[in-house]
Amino acid sequence: MERTTYVIGHKNPDTDSVVAAASYAALKRALGHKGAVAARAGAVNPQTEYIFHRFGLQLPEFLPDLVPKVGYYLGTAPVSVHEMTPLWEALAIMEKSGGHVLPIVDSNGKYRAMLHYGAFTQNMLTKINPHRKAVIPTSISHLIETIKAQPLVAFDRESVFNARMVVAALSTEKFADYIHAEPADNKIVLVGDRENAQRIAVEAGVKVVIITNGVLPSKEIKELAEAKNVSLLSSPYDTSSTSLLVLYSAPVISVADQTIAALSPRDWIKTAKQAIAASPSRSVPVVDEEGRVIGLFSEGDLIKEANIDVIMVDHNEFSQAVEGIDHYRILEVIDHHRLGSFTTPYPITFINKVVGSTSTIVTSMYRETRTPLSKVMASVLLCGILSDTLVLKSATTTDTDKETAEYLASITDLSIDALGHDIMASASEAARLPVEKMVRVDRKEYESEGKKLSVSQIELMSTLQIADRSEEILRGLANLRAETGSYLAALMATDISKLESILFMAADDSLYSYVNFPSSQKGIYLLKDMLSRKKQLMPALFEMVEKAQER
Repeated sequence: MERTTYVIGHKNPDTDSVVAAASYAALKRALGHKGAVAARAGAVNPQTEYIFHRFGLQLPEFLPDLVPKVGYYLGTAPVSVHEMTPLWEALAIMEKSGGHVLPIVDSNGKYRAMLHYGAFTQNMLTKINPHRKAVIPTSISHLIETIKAQPLVAFDRESVFNARMVVAALSTEKFADYIHAEPADNKIVLVGDRENAQRIAVEAGVKVVIITNGVLPSKEIKELAEAKNVSLLSSPYDTSSTSLLVLYSAPVISVADQTIAALSPRDWIKTAKQAIAASPSRSVPVVDEEGRVIGLFSEGDLIKEANIDVIMVDHNEFSQAVEGIDHYRILEVIDHHRLGSFTTPYPITFINKVVGSTSTIVTSMYRETRTPLSKVMASVLLCGILSDTLVLKSATTTDTDKETAEYLASITDLSIDALGHDIMASASEAARLPVEKMVRVDRKEYESEGKKLSVSQIELMSTLQIADRSEEILRGLANLRAETGSYLAALMATDISKLESILFMAADDSLYSYVNFPSSQKGIYLLKDMLSRKKQLMPALFEMVEKAQER
């Protein structure tokens, strides 16, 4: 499969994260990186959904995890053959392709079985067993194609029949007795230039007579074959070689291994390892949703480098990244947050700027590379900036954010204030979410003093929208804290009209006495003039957690 570079933001993505992924992947493609694909590591919030729908831009691909899967290690699609292909031809194709296995498919291209030397050997041995009469599924067409025979008389070329092969090596009398001893209509008779033997076989009504060594029959024999509906072929090979080729004329499906189940590209590597261990060929086909073969997975693929890379946007910590990201090469990081414990074993492009939004950084990269911005992309980037800076009112807002927003507004003919009001109003939809979803909106995990902190954030036109849900929210946070094993689980509800926030928090009992925000009741705090989780709330929480651990 083609190499893919996923451009992806953090888990529980906010608008800026999703916009940055979509816009930066588009920039990479415009600069020639055709494999760049925008992705998101979680469900989008109402605000993000509104923005992408309003401007008609498709949301990035949902990528719930990057746990190693079969599809990440597939190469080019393998050669496959139709199930009715003569075995001789299938073996030639397998040898030419340089492989030791060959997928078998039906007329719709769907996987049926695998041809490998183990299955071939086992099935061929049953056909040449001297203690039993072999039955060979074949057709007149397969015989002609495999033996390279000259058809002299040919009836019903395509129908497959279960044939028994007879070599006319006996005397005339004994051969006549033998051929008439049992029904002859499924027999293939191999005979040389003995016209008596040819006549006996034709008169007995065998299915086909193959005359070896390139010998052509007399006109009388040919006319008799036509009268008796007996196919008559002339083989260029001697009897011994012709008899082997008759065996190889069987449809490949008759000797293929139909016990090897296919994998899906979504199957985990752990599943693939088990399938490979159980496969006699140590190779397993991989099929798409419609059952068509898109790859082969073998032992060697388990040690290959994955065919995907990753560009991280709007975060630089693995604790906030999509699960499984550590298995792949990180090409770039584009971010505006504090630096975490991020390391790579190789140099990468790392861009981290002190601005209020990753969308600001991406816009600057469009400008620096002189890449034209479509009106749609410029509109979405403007929304990303306004969302992450609370319409340029957050403490994280810089002059660069303001200048970039003005630049994008001039391209789009959009009013910053009007657009800001619309997207913030759409964010208020979070107030009507079920509590288990609300407490996970734009959720980020931090660590302080060895303790895990889970902090989510929603923006509202007014915190009065959730005033009657306080107890419900606290219970939801308690459940989230237990589920994630966090020291505290909090929800910062930001009122964009009053430019203040309310903090709902469920925490370890040791912390509450160190929380110095104004409080109406335990677990609910007023954050006056506080809008930024990153720049205002988290430093304060880190200090409180530190003090609680010192006691």
